[in-house]
Amino acid sequence: MTNAARPQGSNETVNLGFVYLISSVAAIGGLLFGYDTGVIAGAIVFMEKKFALDPTMVGWTVSCALLGSIIGTFSAGPLSDWFGRKKILLLSAVLFSVSALATAIPNDISTFVVARMVTGIAIGIASMLSPLYIAELAPSSIRGRLVTLYQLAIVTGFFVVYFANLFITTMGDAAWGIDFGWRWMFATSVVPSLLFLGALMIVPESPRWLLQKGQRDTALETLTKVGGAAHAQAEAKEIDASLNEENENKGSILQLFEPGFRVALLIGVVLAVLQQVTGINAIMYYAPRIFESMGNGTDTAMMSTVWVGTVNLLFTFVALWLIDKVGRKALLLWGASGMAICLFGVGYAFQQNMTEGPWVLLCILGFVASFAASMGPVVWVLLSEIFPTRIRGRAMSIATMVLWFATLFVSQTFPMMLEAFGPTATFWCYMTMSVVTVVFVQTMVPETKGKSLEEIENLWTTKGAYDAEGVSKAVPLSS
Repeated sequence: MTNAARPQGSNETVNLGFVYLISSVAAIGGLLFGYDTGVIAGAIVFMEKKFALDPTMVGWTVSCALLGSIIGTFSAGPLSDWFGRKKILLLSAVLFSVSALATAIPNDISTFVVARMVTGIAIGIASMLSPLYIAELAPSSIRGRLVTLYQLAIVTGFFVVYFANLFITTMGDAAWGIDFGWRWMFATSVVPSLLFLGALMIVPESPRWLLQKGQRDTALETLTKVGGAAHAQAEAKEIDASLNEENENKGSILQLFEPGFRVALLIGVVLAVLQQVTGINAIMYYAPRIFESMGNGTDTAMMSTVWVGTVNLLFTFVALWLIDKVGRKALLLWGASGMAICLFGVGYAFQQNMTEGPWVLLCILGFVASFAASMGPVVWVLLSEIFPTRIRGRAMSIATMVLWFATLFVSQTFPMMLEAFGPTATFWCYMTMSVVTVVFVQTMVPETKGKSLEEIENLWTTKGAYDAEGVSKAVPLSS
């Protein structure tokens, strides 16, 4: 078989060229997630002046896409079950392409908000279906690596768009930026959007969905391309068994609140909230505005934002390197501690008027590095591990929806908090939430490194407490 190889430590023979091709195509959805989410960071600097936005409207202009993302996330599951993963990913690509142009042409903020919410719907669909599509096609021996490709694509999208924003800013003076620059920032998204649309045309439908819909021959054809005829038959048999088990043991929503399982749900929901209310998207969406408030020019502010994107990308690789070595819990504890220290430094610098030197930038970069190496990727890994199989889909949906609402809250309130309380109190508020994260992780979150999903599930159904590496013995799992 062309490009066939046997992944290290596995007996599977995999067509790596085909598998990486389809995974990379799906991961473009992640790149668009990062690109279209991050583009507002540069554009809002000019849009605030163009439309004379007050702090509340600045927050709404930034966060309206997140409301669309909630809608997209909520609808992606049922739509993809009815019409297929590929068709709904194609829909998201069309929405990305149309909204890229629609957000570039408005002459009033209301029209922009509507167009931006369409972008958000596309982001929500991609955020749910791209990793799901990869997971359903990838061989088990390299599934984690390939799903991680999607997470890397998101931070790469942020990294690329910050450079694009910087380049566009240098194309004209401030007046040009206010009239035209922000429009070009949104319009550039049409390029990766059309690339995503075109690339999706050549990839197959998910074999799991095809088997679910009775299209066995087509599913076997795709699975054969992934790993050969023997792999196709074995994988189809496993999928059939999984589908039968799901049909026989469909968990009700009430199972989420059964003794033990509700602890897992609580941990998942609280981690989702803490990932956002520690302030990461206040930095990722408003970085140029923060740097301008320190007296920097627009070009300097955009350049500082590029540093934020670079650090975010590099330290995501650090997390990938360490997560299976030092463990999830240890990374969260060290990362949240580093975030708290750096946020204290940012607030202290503003309190002491130490904004002319590199102090604020260095503390912000330290905060982003700490987040990227811990809370960013590790929370998503934990959410995929801690929920028992029969309630995983529902629990993940709840946790993801809560996370989007928390993102919306932070994005909406950050400029309002700056206006009402000033930067010192605002950043120290996020610092407090980072300290809360340390306490919560230490007392409530079990270490899942090296444990099978079955062993993790047993944590929630065993009386007493977690093991020595997990949660305090004071936590009653069966209560």
